[in-house]
Amino acid sequence: MDWYMMNCELLATCSALGYLEGDVYHREPDCLESVKDLIRYLRHEDESRDVRQQLGAAQILQNDLLPILVQYPQEKVLFDAVIRLMVNLTQPALLCFGKVPADATSRHHFLQVLSYLQAYKEAFASEKVFVVLSEKLYNLLQLDWEQRQEEDTLLIERILLLVRNVLHVPPDPTEEQQGVDGDASVHDRVLWALHISGMDDLLKFLASAQVEQQWALHVLEIISLMFRDQSPEELAALGQGTAGAEHREDMQELETLRQRELAEKRTRARQRPSRHSRFGGSYVLQGVKSIGDRDVVFHKGLHNLKSYTHDLGKEPRRLPRRRQAAPEAEPSRRSARNVRLFLRHFCQDFLEGCYNRLMLLVKDQLVREKAQQHDETYYLWATAFFMAFNRLHGFRPELVSETVGVRAFHFIEQNLTTYYEMALMDKKEATTWAHRMHLALKAYQELLRTVQEMDRSPEQAVRDSSQVIKSNIFYLMEYRELFLTLFRKFDETKQPRSFLRDLVETAHLFLRMLERFCRGRANLVVQSKRVRRKKKKKPHVPEAPAPPSAAELEQLWEGLAPQVQACLEGEVPLPEDMVPFDAASETPVEEQRAEAVLRIQECLRDSRVPQALQLLRSAREVWPEGDVFGSADVGPPEETQLLREILVAPLPRNAPAEPEEPEEEEEEDEEEEEQTLQVSEKEFNFLDYLKRFACAPVVRALVLLLRGYARNSAHTNHCAARLLHRLARDLHMEPLLFQLSLFALFHRLLSDPAAAAHQELVTLAKFILGKFFALAATNKKAFVELLFWKSPAIVCEMTKGYGSLQEGEGTTRSRVPPWTPQEEQELRELYWKYKEVEGGDIIAAILAHLPTPGRTRKQVVKQLVRMGLASSAKDFPRERKGTRIVLWTQEQEEELTRLFEEFHGSDDVLGNIMKHLTARRSRARVVEKLLGLGLVAERKELYKKRRRKSHGPGPGQAATGVPAMPAQDSSGDDEDSEEEEEEDEDEAEEGRMEEHWVPQEGAGQDLAQRLHREGLAGPLRWLENCLRRAAGDREEDGVSHPVPLVPLTEENEDAMEDRRFRSLLRQLGLRPPASEQESFWRIPAALTPQQLRRAAASIAHRGPSGSPQEVSEPPGCPQDPAPAEPLPAGLGSDSESEEPVPVPVPSPVQPRTKRRRELASEDEDEDGGSSGTRLAPPAPRSEEDEEEEEDPQPRGRRKRIRCVEEEEEED
Repeated sequence: MDWYMMNCELLATCSALGYLEGDVYHREPDCLESVKDLIRYLRHEDESRDVRQQLGAAQILQNDLLPILVQYPQEKVLFDAVIRLMVNLTQPALLCFGKVPADATSRHHFLQVLSYLQAYKEAFASEKVFVVLSEKLYNLLQLDWEQRQEEDTLLIERILLLVRNVLHVPPDPTEEQQGVDGDASVHDRVLWALHISGMDDLLKFLASAQVEQQWALHVLEIISLMFRDQSPEELAALGQGTAGAEHREDMQELETLRQRELAEKRTRARQRPSRHSRFGGSYVLQGVKSIGDRDVVFHKGLHNLKSYTHDLGKEPRRLPRRRQAAPEAEPSRRSARNVRLFLRHFCQDFLEGCYNRLMLLVKDQLVREKAQQHDETYYLWATAFFMAFNRLHGFRPELVSETVGVRAFHFIEQNLTTYYEMALMDKKEATTWAHRMHLALKAYQELLRTVQEMDRSPEQAVRDSSQVIKSNIFYLMEYRELFLTLFRKFDETKQPRSFLRDLVETAHLFLRMLERFCRGRANLVVQSKRVRRKKKKKPHVPEAPAPPSAAELEQLWEGLAPQVQACLEGEVPLPEDMVPFDAASETPVEEQRAEAVLRIQECLRDSRVPQALQLLRSAREVWPEGDVFGSADVGPPEETQLLREILVAPLPRNAPAEPEEPEEEEEEDEEEEEQTLQVSEKEFNFLDYLKRFACAPVVRALVLLLRGYARNSAHTNHCAARLLHRLARDLHMEPLLFQLSLFALFHRLLSDPAAAAHQELVTLAKFILGKFFALAATNKKAFVELLFWKSPAIVCEMTKGYGSLQEGEGTTRSRVPPWTPQEEQELRELYWKYKEVEGGDIIAAILAHLPTPGRTRKQVVKQLVRMGLASSAKDFPRERKGTRIVLWTQEQEEELTRLFEEFHGSDDVLGNIMKHLTARRSRARVVEKLLGLGLVAERKELYKKRRRKSHGPGPGQAATGVPAMPAQDSSGDDEDSEEEEEEDEDEAEEGRMEEHWVPQEGAGQDLAQRLHREGLAGPLRWLENCLRRAAGDREEDGVSHPVPLVPLTEENEDAMEDRRFRSLLRQLGLRPPASEQESFWRIPAALTPQQLRRAAASIAHRGPSGSPQEVSEPPGCPQDPAPAEPLPAGLGSDSESEEPVPVPVPSPVQPRTKRRRELASEDEDEDGGSSGTRLAPPAPRSEEDEEEEEDPQPRGRRKRIRCVEEEEEED
């Protein structure tokens, strides 16, 4: 449907709804049909949500739908249609667009829809609307389940969805900034209208009624949106005091800010000099160097000296977006007092009558997977919010008994672990997973606080229940290791500081509870899980046993002779299932005959005489020619002699085939690890557990949290300081906190005028600094250690002396013995001795002659790299398993080449070669040899072809020698342009070319000269350089691989899209993209260096005499790397899987698409195509190039003019 036609139809439809006159709405006769038409229009809107935006701009919901809803509630059909339309219009913007769009246009549409939703929410802040909705919902709930129709159930669900959509609309940031705490926002007005209408009582009824279980998740979602901006601490405190208590808290906060400001004023006044500012003087800062070798001259007053830094006046370094801290959630806003009072009463009633039942139903639906995806987040929020309210408002454990227990801990820990793993795997949605992880962490924290509160209960039964819960939680290893895992994987770019704050507070609470639990018990036994990695050797193929000697065979025949005689006389029955020939096998008949003789010999050597005799007679019937198995009228004596000859004959046996490996994977290790989980019990030691927190990630996270100590609450600073104190004082690891960033934080804290408000942090800072200077007096390297995060082993070395760790302690706890100078010298001599040996494994030879036993290959390689004898471990690749096979002889290679040329045109090339190949080889080895010989460029050329019905060759196929391809469906539109038809012909001509086709000498010469005259001299020079460079590489390496032609400039890209330039590539024998996975033309592997040089000479620019211009050295083509740099994967050589080259250039199949480039096409010969490549010096400029320089028009315009001129010539 057209956009303007859509506007006209929408205008007519909206006009047919009715009109508002004062407070009375007059509906038109076609009002119901118009509402249904609007629903149909919304169903067929486009990705920009145009219908939704136009209806929002026309304010249809405010001016028409809400008045109809209020004034005509008795019209059941119309009421249902209006509710259905409003549910669609108030649908959240995230559901409309799927996610927040990244591009500017879609994001503009998203924000526009969001602004209309905010206007809808303001219109719903009316008591009349919610009164109508509440009355209709009340009437529907009065119906018994026998009387309730399906339409009634749908209407109940739509009313709940409408309330959910209205509450879900986020607040307007401009309105939130203008308002202050305590004012009624739009959300508060909606909640108040919901309360006045009695909708909150209906929600409590739905949560507690036995027959309304199906609405449990809807009700929980609405309740979570009602309390979106609320804090359980504020609501609980509101019930315990009066308005004067809140006023005192506000006054206390203002007094703190006032004292801080006065302290800063006093500090500034103390620093102000007595002299006039014009006589401040100049000072020399000794020890602070300026740009030169002299000291810095300071031209300001001494009171500004502390703020001096070399970075003054410099532009601050911009932090990349990927390294910026994760944004915080929306700050909580204090609602109006009457709204908070209503919500507090709602919390009390909900806890007393609905909480346990509703949470039981929701968890049952989550466990049975009856809910939608991620609905467990509402369960986690409700657990944290209502348990916190119950704890702070007259703690009654029976009100939250459903979510207190080991099962609740397990459910939350399981979801927290799942969110943590998904945040590591799903990098794009890591922020969303981090938000869900934060919800689970807050629920876990509230469970711990509730258990702690149960310990203080005056009832013995409640205290016993808490002891049972703690014994189960502290016994299992998963709960003890949870906080260590979260600390070590904390990422400030994905997780906000609020997550870190809750993590530190929860870890502090857990450690305090665990410490107190351990005090009253002498021996605490906990569960320990250990993953044991056992390396097991992969099963090797057993070697063939040594053949028996002649004496052993004679002795064996003496024992078999009586059995042979008994079988010949018919005393022993012969088996009937011995078949020597398989007609369906791909093995040739001659090889099956040789295998039959081997089977007879094996049966005789295994003392299975009946099977051997029956196999001999069956083979005689299958192969009667040549009397190999005896003549047709052979007698018993001859058969006996024949069996004896077969037994003692030295028949050749094939070596057992090694198992083939997947060709896409190359395993480096010959040993695979077998992991087993061992569960055991051990005695728990709290200090040993606390040592697990003595690591750099935990200290780094605590320092990051304390950087905002002025914004943190007193409890948050206490938790962080207590954790640092545990690590430094309880573990005696003060050097663990000797870090420069932490000392800079201490410096800022001690110089803060309001430092008296953070007395605990000040005490910790003085304690750590005193320990540092005491250690620095004996260890001068302590100042250098400030630059690094430390581990317990480094802490031990700093205090006891470097090198004081004994074997088996700290970081040296490994089974790798150190290398002595004598061993290093022996290793160096062995390396230089076996380095020049060709065809051998250097590491294997070193290990065989190394005097020190017990060294592994990995240790030797690592030591060679450490000694500088090798650049990396990649210099010593392992020999691939399966390569120890018989080498291909020259005769076998010639046979393979002959068979390939014989069957290359058949449907199953590889199958025919396998059938007629003399030496038995696996299919994988044959394919590898074909690739090595250059007979095929990729594996897919050997796939078995499926015949398709052909509609005749396409235009131009017979002329170019391209095999006929199936014609495209010609049932397209008749309005296609001639240009599209030419492109279809080009794509048909660019079918799969035969690899063995060789270009004729001088092919493409005329076309190349024509392209030179038409202004394509630059791309032709680039193509010529690529061909010459590929020829030189093939002569130097001796191996041919398909080389992709990667255009790195816009000029070369345009040439690759030109139809005549592609025709020149085909004449030169180059191969177009073979499938959708390839994007570039390629130089086939079948072309020899001589053929490549002839092709390059044929396209070379010829002077006036007709001879090609001299090219001294083929310059590097844009896709060739510099000599000193390694070749990027995918450029210059093809892998076995023929993966596309990962260079973001447009595909030739899409000639109309182009990408932006920062590098201008004119600078290709000067600056290079891309980073990491080296381009050749500019070639001699032609006359056309000089004309182009004289032409003041841009290159793109010249190109368009040239295309217009060509079209005029064709006309």
